[in-house]
Amino acid sequence: MAASDQHRSRHHDGSPSKPNKRKKVRQNPEANLLFSLNSCSKSKDLSAALALYDAAVTSSEVRLNQQHFQTLLYLCSACISDTSLQKLAIDRGFKIFDCMVNSGISPNEASITSVARLAAAKGDGDYAFKVVKDFVSVGGVSIPRLRTYAPALLCFCERLEAEKGYEVEEHMDAAGIALEEAEITALLKVSAATGRGNKVYRYLHKLREYVGCICEETSKVIEEWFCGEKASEVSDNGICSGVGMLREAVLKNGGGWHGHGWVGEGKWIVKKGNVSSTGRCLTCSEQLACVDTNEVETQKFVDSLVALAMKRKAKLNSCEATAVFSEFQDWLEKHGDYEAIVDGANIGLYQQNFADGSFSLSQLESVVKEYHESGNNKWPLILLHKRRVRALLENPTHRDLVEEWISNGVLYATPPGSNDDWYWLYAAAKLKCLLVTNDEMRDHIFELLGSSFFQKWKERHQVRYTFVKGNLNLEMPSPFSVVMQESEKGSWHVPVLCENNEESSRTWMCISRQSVLDSSKINGKLATS
Repeated sequence: MAASDQHRSRHHDGSPSKPNKRKKVRQNPEANLLFSLNSCSKSKDLSAALALYDAAVTSSEVRLNQQHFQTLLYLCSACISDTSLQKLAIDRGFKIFDCMVNSGISPNEASITSVARLAAAKGDGDYAFKVVKDFVSVGGVSIPRLRTYAPALLCFCERLEAEKGYEVEEHMDAAGIALEEAEITALLKVSAATGRGNKVYRYLHKLREYVGCICEETSKVIEEWFCGEKASEVSDNGICSGVGMLREAVLKNGGGWHGHGWVGEGKWIVKKGNVSSTGRCLTCSEQLACVDTNEVETQKFVDSLVALAMKRKAKLNSCEATAVFSEFQDWLEKHGDYEAIVDGANIGLYQQNFADGSFSLSQLESVVKEYHESGNNKWPLILLHKRRVRALLENPTHRDLVEEWISNGVLYATPPGSNDDWYWLYAAAKLKCLLVTNDEMRDHIFELLGSSFFQKWKERHQVRYTFVKGNLNLEMPSPFSVVMQESEKGSWHVPVLCENNEESSRTWMCISRQSVLDSSKINGKLATS
């Protein structure tokens, strides 16, 4: 028999063939229903989905599960923006949720979020908050997110129920959930509308801390507050007499804010303008700060670096390597008068990935010379692996320069088995100085240090560089930070998002007391005369 005939006979000999697994899955009524519900969800066909649900409830063949209910609740919440479907979506959504609970099926975070949205759309912030609190109290694998709390919080704020909004925020804080711009703005707006000046101050600082550049809608809320009567009534309660205290607080916080409350008295003037490339406000001539991490944050950063370095070394080389890192800490304590730390390997190997490429000492020398000649004749500190230093010393062409660096305390050789990264990052953080490297510091270990803090630290301390035809160009950190700032005079400067993100065209809100502006004019005239 021919091979083709044999092949045909095996499939047509009358014996039953094995059922196709894919067909078997589709014949499952539960899976079939879920597939149909997902199709309705994609097309936002609420009526068809509800018809499928009603048929399934009366059917003895289908057992509704968590996924069915989750898809239905999501679709109901997605239809509340359609005025023609809103009432149906809310009414049926609550009935579906009741059926889910009565069936003994535990709702997950996605289902709770959908129900909270339905309740908020109905204007029932209390129920939106209750379902979230009940969900949290039960516990489990699924945990609440910002989107879970947002419906209740935004509903309370919209209905000017400020205290209830603050309660939701406290619950979120206890759950470790940070607010974002929409939620902070809502709390700011309700606080302004109900005349709670201290709360407005608090949420302005929340925007400063978590947002940076605000959107146009938020800027309108801020402007409305400062232009209102309630804002002119808030005062410093005697704080203005302690200008030295405010200045000290600003320095302690890393610049850009003091956090001691409203300063001065009287009417506020809100103007919109630009900031120069050096950070001077072109509206009031005040110099904006380059905001650094505060003392507490920086110390935590240094401590976490040490802990991670020690832990990593202990795994690799037992206790001997941890002692070596401790030696570097002691050495830095005695010799730590540096304004810049240089990642030697990163600079020496820059653009050396070609056939004859090798470690470029001339590139490293250019960076060191640039800092020495432009920094009051102060040398930077180079961190370079001991193996690399040994190889440079063995080269007659390089020996004299490397020996000069060693004798001047410019070069520290990191020991075998060590990661250079730990040394240069620790030194820069400990000394609160600049770090010259193009390293993006994206390793998993760096992520353990905290992404938001670490990003802020890099913006303030990292110096990038390029070599174009052998010529060095150092890209210094910006002379000012594009974040909301509060001065010791009580003035506020607020950056607004712009489409192209070009600093020269960015709009800044300049907000000052009339008394401060008048005082500046008088001082300006005296200085001129």
